[in-house]
Amino acid sequence: MIPQYASALLISDLHLTPSMPLTAQRFFDFCEKEAPKVEAVFILGDLFEYWVGDDAAASSPFQQEVQRAIANLSTKVKTYYLHGNRDFLIGKSFIKKTGMTLLSDPCTVQIASEKWVLAHGDALCTADIAYQAFRSWVRKPWIQKIFLGLPLNWRKGIAQHLRSNSHNQYQTQQRSTSHQVKMDVTQQACADVMKDHSGNRLIHGHTHLPAHHEESMGTQSWQRWVLSDWDLDHPESLPPRASALFIDNAGARYLDLIKS
Repeated sequence: MIPQYASALLISDLHLTPSMPLTAQRFFDFCEKEAPKVEAVFILGDLFEYWVGDDAAASSPFQQEVQRAIANLSTKVKTYYLHGNRDFLIGKSFIKKTGMTLLSDPCTVQIASEKWVLAHGDALCTADIAYQAFRSWVRKPWIQKIFLGLPLNWRKGIAQHLRSNSHNQYQTQQRSTSHQVKMDVTQQACADVMKDHSGNRLIHGHTHLPAHHEESMGTQSWQRWVLSDWDLDHPESLPPRASALFIDNAGARYLDLIKS
């Protein structure tokens, strides 16, 4: 039976890291203020900027603080997690300590009597062939086992290198329309996942392009809600942003977490 709730808040792409204290503090406030007012909270991936293994939390006061905040929230509200492309190595230990329930990507839930398909969103960016090839490799259990068996400082070094490459590519791609299209989800991928799940309402993050879309392909039609990323620490480059999708019997709408 799929999870069913009368109200929910959905967030993604917070990319929490000690170097972004204002963003982290807004998440802690969210766990204390807004989140307990609904029946369920769904975190659709990329809660952290990167994750190199559950064992790393033992030496990270910051990750332990996030863990405590979610564990406290989980005592008040049913809290779900879905892996992102930055933190797909979050494992059973962290999930258990936070009290969250891990969801598959994609999955189906029922909120306010409506069925919603949830995904992180990276698997829907099928025009980016190179990324999809990379994704298929790093999601293999044997590859993950080898990586998690490396010394912690090695894993952190690899993660930092990948983050640096990703940032440089993102800056280049922002100036190219063709690359912007490649980094977004494709209608075919959305149509396929909606058909597989017999749904017409899709929620995802990953693209950092929050918007509500009415889409169709052939005989299919669906609504697509894209979640915002969070960043309150770099106002010099982009406007501060942080929002959640709030769903209840009145429908779905974005909740601005900067003004609230």
